[in-house]
Amino acid sequence: MNDLLRSFGRALASALHPRMLWLTFLPFFAATVVWGVALWFSWQTLIGATRTWLEGWSFTNTVYHLFDWLGFSSLHAVLAPFIVIAMAIPLIVVTILLLIATLSMPGVIRHLSARQFAGLEMRRGGTWYGSLGQALWTTLVCLVLLIVTLPLWLIPPFFALIPPLLWGWLTYRVMTYDALALHASRDERRALVRRYRLPLLLIGVASGLLSSLPTLLWASSVWLIVLFPVITAVTIWIYAFILVFSALWFGYYCLRALQRMRAEEQGAGQAAPVVPF
Repeated sequence: MNDLLRSFGRALASALHPRMLWLTFLPFFAATVVWGVALWFSWQTLIGATRTWLEGWSFTNTVYHLFDWLGFSSLHAVLAPFIVIAMAIPLIVVTILLLIATLSMPGVIRHLSARQFAGLEMRRGGTWYGSLGQALWTTLVCLVLLIVTLPLWLIPPFFALIPPLLWGWLTYRVMTYDALALHASRDERRALVRRYRLPLLLIGVASGLLSSLPTLLWASSVWLIVLFPVITAVTIWIYAFILVFSALWFGYYCLRALQRMRAEEQGAGQAAPVVPF
């Protein structure tokens, strides 16, 4: 637990470093262009299709009657945009995560290696292609789980439990590989994942919970349709910042764990110097 908190504090301080802030803009620009163009040209079509789907579903009438009974008849107009946004959020987060893994994570690890772990031997057990393959495969599995569990999102308390667990598992699988790819051998990476699976999953879930905060901006954009493009851009950058912070958190924790494991293997008498946290 101490290492989790210490690595959290160091990651938070490092996230404000100019180099790390710059790394948030690379995925931000890419994701903004891709999703900005996609939503700009398909927004009305998606809204129309969603409204048609809602009108053909008997449960929608019950929801509308409930809105009317509560005095919120205006919610009829925002239900379709809200559903479109709710469906778009996971795809946007996954896009940014993949961009962080491929564009920003190598820079994060080089930053940590130069400043905190300069004496840690690089055994290069992972590759860029391995990172991409791991990210794509894990993302595919996560999206399948997302679709399968989607009906449960309407049932308390699953709507509050499932998303952080899914994003936590996805973040943990992707970023653990990238955090150890440069310094750990293949066997070391697997051993570390087995040994520290629960703490790494906790970091992933915490990162997933943090990533849910920008959803509040998305919800407000349903009410402020005119400001939707601006809110979209701001939200994408917040996602990028949170995921770069998560990369730093995973990086600090994983490299520290690798350092300790190598020291243990060398024995108490011949232990390599461990950089104090």
